[in-house]
Amino acid sequence: MKIECSREKLHSAVAHAERSTNKNQNLPVLSCILLTAKDNSVILRSTNLDIGVEIDVPAKVSEEGDIAVPGSILYSYISGISNEKNIILEEKDGNLHITSSRTTTTIKTLPHNDFPSLPHIEHGYIFTIHSEDLCLGLKSVWYSASVSSMKPELSSVYVYGEDEYAVFVATDSFRLAEKRVRVDGYKDGEGMLIPYKNVPEIIKIFDGVDGEVDVSFDKNQVSFKYQGIYVISRLVNGSFPDYRQIIPKEFASEAVIIKQDLVNALKLSTVFSDKFNQINITVSPNEKNIQISTKNSDVGENTSVLHCSVSGDQMASKFNHKYINDSFQSVFSDSISLSFAGAQRPLVIRGASDKTFTYLVMPMNR
Repeated sequence: MKIECSREKLHSAVAHAERSTNKNQNLPVLSCILLTAKDNSVILRSTNLDIGVEIDVPAKVSEEGDIAVPGSILYSYISGISNEKNIILEEKDGNLHITSSRTTTTIKTLPHNDFPSLPHIEHGYIFTIHSEDLCLGLKSVWYSASVSSMKPELSSVYVYGEDEYAVFVATDSFRLAEKRVRVDGYKDGEGMLIPYKNVPEIIKIFDGVDGEVDVSFDKNQVSFKYQGIYVISRLVNGSFPDYRQIIPKEFASEAVIIKQDLVNALKLSTVFSDKFNQINITVSPNEKNIQISTKNSDVGENTSVLHCSVSGDQMASKFNHKYINDSFQSVFSDSISLSFAGAQRPLVIRGASDKTFTYLVMPMNR
């Protein structure tokens, strides 16, 4: 194998591929990126058997071939020669030689024949989604998934089709996030469970592109294709809970508040909250405000009064302030709607002018 290519483009591809490598003592080649020189490109491939990445980089190919290079070593080296424009990669005596205008390097390789191939979905459900919407849907909910593997369906992001929307949902049973984005060709009811730990990698790869992504999935795997990028992830085998049953249909009290005011009040509350991150929220329709209070026997206590539009009944509930704070990254409206189902019942958060995002927080009963 011998190629010449742009250092910048190669560096970007190696950065994405390296994150999907894995130090596996039983299969050491999984710590490598497989480079395949063919036609007018070099294809970078990596996998940890849970998620796989394949990226096509334009290159001048003098000799075709394959070589498996340790991902972390290759990434560190390519990152360190940022002042180079083009570099030459060549296999010599079973090793990879990299030549630039100022450096010459040799990196030891592993037998590439042991590198597993990435599966391709032959028969499955297919829909198209813009890269920006794909990342928005995943970013809006994935932090609500459980980090525990005890219930795999909860340590996943559930994606399904409904009324020309792709619906993204995640829950850890203490809070739940749902985001809807418009898509083309996604059949109603067809769903998939993407493992929580694979979602950040999917976001990182497609966050920097601008175009339509083809999504294909069957009962075991989902793939994402965009021009020279191919990502495949395993799917969780299970059933996501019927979460719509727990979203209240009616509310006892509702408040519309400026987002930044609420952010500032919760920032103060963290100083005085206890080890359970507990805050007390009191809704006062007569006074047209809500009060957020926290108390810590070792530090002190604080109460913030926020004047806002309030309707419904007087009530008070306790919540985990961290869960409420997490939702702000998915709300892009200047004002936030807080809907209380009742004392010691769920709180539903939405953007005042955006109904595509719904966030539910369960109360604390201690």
